[in-house]
Amino acid sequence: MPANAVPARLTGAIEGFYGRPWSAAERLQFVTDLAELGLDAYLYAPKADAHLRRGWAEPWPAAEAASLAQLSRHCQAVGLAFGLGLSPFRLYADYGRAARRALQARIHQLDDLGAAFLAVLFDDMPGDTAELAARQAEIVADVAAWSGAERLLVCPTYYSDDPVLDRVFGQRPAGYREALGAALPPRAGIFWTGRTVCAPSISGGDVVDAAAAFGRPVTLWDNWPVNDGAKRSLHLYLRPPPDRGGALDGACAGHLCNAMNQPVLSLPALAGLAELHGRLPSAADWLAERLGPAVAGALSEDAAFLEQRPRDALERHEEARLRERYAALGGAAARELLAWLDGAWSFDPDCLTD
Repeated sequence: MPANAVPARLTGAIEGFYGRPWSAAERLQFVTDLAELGLDAYLYAPKADAHLRRGWAEPWPAAEAASLAQLSRHCQAVGLAFGLGLSPFRLYADYGRAARRALQARIHQLDDLGAAFLAVLFDDMPGDTAELAARQAEIVADVAAWSGAERLLVCPTYYSDDPVLDRVFGQRPAGYREALGAALPPRAGIFWTGRTVCAPSISGGDVVDAAAAFGRPVTLWDNWPVNDGAKRSLHLYLRPPPDRGGALDGACAGHLCNAMNQPVLSLPALAGLAELHGRLPSAADWLAERLGPAVAGALSEDAAFLEQRPRDALERHEEARLRERYAALGGAAARELLAWLDGAWSFDPDCLTD
């Protein structure tokens, strides 16, 4: 894929979780892995990056900006579309002249990083604003006019049918999806997570219904294998995305999986994504080569157990077995699993939708 090009159908990963973000070195390796899997897109949008969320109007310090510029160049070098996710927290509640100037300045700063696509993310914010869809569409129209990114995506405040969003962020306005889809600029795509925030399955009918409601194809923000919630942080998700036949439907404009807090342990799910979309002949073979056959085999054998049994419910002998097995195996994936057992990734209470 040429530098800065955006594929017709985005297929890749999101760093979009709550909690401790990855290091610069972890990101560079993760992007390399995505490219080797045959995937084509990476979206940088960690919730812990305040310069994308509550402090969205403030530019990154020089060192962080340089690190992101290096990441953007690396994505281009390996053939991945690099995306940035801006979450201008509650900007729609008071989008006056000063806020508009601040947003325009920030969009120009993001453009300087060379992102091939830009996502405006209204997720996990209160929806208690009159004419919410119209206000959000106004912001996106301005971004579309100012941004040099080749593609623009939008995550609605109500990005799923899941009633947990109404309980946490307020009752969604009647006809919100239809109003937002009708008011957005034609080139703006829509992120959607499925019928629930962390969908156990996504069917073709699910995708068609969502696309019909928004009046345009949807791009899946697939919350598999992400594990940042109060309950999900006690599990590891090491299988391919389950029951995702709808991800191949014509009403779907792309499929991006939100990674776990553990970058290397996210690879089994992402290898499954690549195989699902025909980018990889065999996820198992790729994982055996990347992680080593012993580690890949152990993770496959333990996948169901780690997905079903929460960490805080492990019997002493069960935890001892895991520690002994992965300490003996060694390698980055094993180190992440052992660190997870030690509670290295603490739950971020800002994550409200588990």
